[in-house]
Amino acid sequence: MRPVRSSVLCRLLPAPFALALRSLVLVLLCITPHCQAVQAENVTVLEGGTAQISCRLQNYDGSIVVIQNPRRQTLFFNGTRALKDDRFQMVLFTPRLVRIELTNVSVFDEGGYFCQLYTDATHHQVATLSVLVPPETPTVDVKQEAVEGGEVELTCVSPRSKPAATLRWMRNGREIPGVVSQQDNGKTFSVSSTIRIPVERKDNGAALSCEAFHPALGTQRRVRHYRLDVFFAPTVRIVPPSGILREGDSLSLTCSVSGNPLPRNIQWSKINDTLPERAEISGPTFQISRLSQSHNGTYLCQAQNNFGRAADHYTLLVYDPGAVVETHSAVPYAVIGGVLALLVFTVICVLIVTIWCSVRQKGSYRTREPILAWY
Repeated sequence: MRPVRSSVLCRLLPAPFALALRSLVLVLLCITPHCQAVQAENVTVLEGGTAQISCRLQNYDGSIVVIQNPRRQTLFFNGTRALKDDRFQMVLFTPRLVRIELTNVSVFDEGGYFCQLYTDATHHQVATLSVLVPPETPTVDVKQEAVEGGEVELTCVSPRSKPAATLRWMRNGREIPGVVSQQDNGKTFSVSSTIRIPVERKDNGAALSCEAFHPALGTQRRVRHYRLDVFFAPTVRIVPPSGILREGDSLSLTCSVSGNPLPRNIQWSKINDTLPERAEISGPTFQISRLSQSHNGTYLCQAQNNFGRAADHYTLLVYDPGAVVETHSAVPYAVIGGVLALLVFTVICVLIVTIWCSVRQKGSYRTREPILAWY
């Protein structure tokens, strides 16, 4: 029985139906004991990996076996290399199985590899080689600086994958929806996901991550971590000393400064006056030894960066121990004077009342004398 070619019909059908039809044709053609046939197996491999392309033979009688690449260039002719490409090697040639190996696979090797058996009529099957390109770790691009009170735009980019990778933004375990775009580069795809989020100074250092998922990675993912760098104006606070400062003591002030970027220069000054001669400045620290009342006044700490300026002040009041003692010694005399004044006032009031009562009593006696004489 003369075999019938099925390639023309198979080309007109969708791939799954074509593959099933080819297998059915092979079975029907090989009902007779001496019928020869060839079968091919599809292969999927990662880019850079190794692919094994197999051609299974049935009732092989030594006929010519040819393997061709997707461009229909002959790779092997009955086990002999025909194309000068060292990446292809014949690893097995038996009456039942012919297998070649392709190393360092690229997306340009993708396509249908023909297994052809030349008998009275040519039989061929196509082994489809599919190449997966997993994404590398994505990159994060920032469109503009993140400034307190504004928004920041971040774009996660996966430049090359096949099929297209899936990108996802995450923050504190929650997904941030992004605007996804995809570009076809021929054999591979580039994918990007852009997010816009408002930022405050509390967001400085916040951790974000962009994750890339792909069938070639299975349950794994490629992750790019990113920390927000939020710029904001400085804040300034002077840390005052504890306790009362007296003449002869030492003053030490520390200027606590925050900001992004952190101000490099901290300026100390005295309002409406110049700094004392004995003042020592070392970055955020301001010191004066052997204080006196001439050092009294308001001292100012200032700092600035590209996003603003801030300041804080401290008022110094040095106490004189002698003046304090004199003030305390004057207090008892004031109290004694007040008591004496109160006693004098009380005595005067008693005298007035006594005199008034005496005068009234004498008047009463004079009124009674005529009445007694009449009787």
